Amino acid sequence: MQNFTARRSLLKKTLAGLGCAAVMLLSPLSVQIAQAAELEKEELKLGFIKLTDMAPLAIAYEKGFFEDEGLYVTLEAQANWKVLLDRVIDGELDGAHMLAGQPLGATIGFGTKADVVTAFSMDLNGNGITMSNAVWEEMKKHVPMADGKPVHPIKADALKPVIEQYKAAGKPFNLGMVFPVSTHNYELRYWLAAGGINPGYYAPAKGDISGTLNADALLSVTPPPQMPSTMEAGTINGYSVGEPWNQQAVFKGIGVPVITDYEIWKNNPEKVLGVSKAWADANPETHKRLVKALIRAGMWLDENDNANRQEAVEILSRPEYVGADAKVIANSMTGTFEYEKGDTRAVPDFNVFFRYNATYPYYSDAIWYLTQMRRWGQVGDAKPDSWYFDVAKRVYLPEVYMSAAAELVKEGKAKAEDFPAASEEGFRAPSNEFIDGLTYDGRKPNEYINQFKIGLKPDSVL
Repeated sequence: MQNFTARRSLLKKTLAGLGCAAVMLLSPLSVQIAQAAELEKEELKLGFIKLTDMAPLAIAYEKGFFEDEGLYVTLEAQANWKVLLDRVIDGELDGAHMLAGQPLGATIGFGTKADVVTAFSMDLNGNGITMSNAVWEEMKKHVPMADGKPVHPIKADALKPVIEQYKAAGKPFNLGMVFPVSTHNYELRYWLAAGGINPGYYAPAKGDISGTLNADALLSVTPPPQMPSTMEAGTINGYSVGEPWNQQAVFKGIGVPVITDYEIWKNNPEKVLGVSKAWADANPETHKRLVKALIRAGMWLDENDNANRQEAVEILSRPEYVGADAKVIANSMTGTFEYEKGDTRAVPDFNVFFRYNATYPYYSDAIWYLTQMRRWGQVGDAKPDSWYFDVAKRVYLPEVYMSAAAELVKEGKAKAEDFPAASEEGFRAPSNEFIDGLTYDGRKPNEYINQFKIGLKPDSVL
């Protein structure tokens, strides 16, 4: 746990001992801003899971960006994604590093029903899919090779005959993912289905929320830090997770990451800052300041072609943050990724924290998650396109983001060209940079769902 109590007390005592004019002359710009606009809440507790993409929170803390906004923040690691979400909803946490699907899933009532919103996207990419050594040895027989190395991206077509072997032997093929509404679940499902493997359906109307109905591969939840040990024990045959837990499998010699999410969907949105709607409504100035600090953290992480990443690795390796070996974290955070032991390749965009408008909360990002919820049965009935748009606009708050960005520009801490134009409507351009080559247009969700060979159609009912 990180605590600002002592630093907050010192700052308050210092300001109290100065006159108003002296404060304005001697204090940083942040103190001047704090006097210009009322802050509803200055002491905040924010939750996170031990993954490298919690980095914006750690950097905002360590670099004093929270303090610059008059915020005194405690960062607290959480046991798992469900506990994290529940604590945000209950008000025990002011906000948290969340799976992008969590605010959406809560809002539509899949699992816990609650109004959760986001005004900040924390990153792009950052995940991978790892298979056990035994599975990889069988997969490898079906993977194209060049100069003695596998040709990437590796499609799930190579896994299909392995799963068929398991079926013929009467053995289940088990895969881990971190949460039912996680990017990891949807990316794993997307990759499997693109290779002709059915990852199964959810049928909440029938009381079946296992997600394994009609499945060729059985997906289940495992907390991220436990993925390597669970696979090593033989409980699962592979997993989809964020870093550093794919690279950990390489370092431990127990598995091989076969594909990154960058190769499944180039520059996909990953985590968000989630807060309850009630909290956002009660604390608009605090919310905006929180977003400002996190934008600056994202900028720092990506500036000068990732020049600060080695320092970020050292920070994240500390036990209060990710708590993994710095060498393991550096494998992905510094722009490389190791597949088989010794097969290290350049992936400069494996983690993106600011460029490509990574931090802007696009409605089209939200809609993609909703299409996958519908595709796999978490949304149990047909929905018109307007439903997708309405949910996205209930949950994603680009107006808060743009207000924060405008203040940073005014303060000289960012440039206007760093952010989307004021005319931005919240939809990325259509893209076909997916493992299956299909085109996603966020303005046409049902048309998109209808393209898939495996998955529910817009009007399907289980």
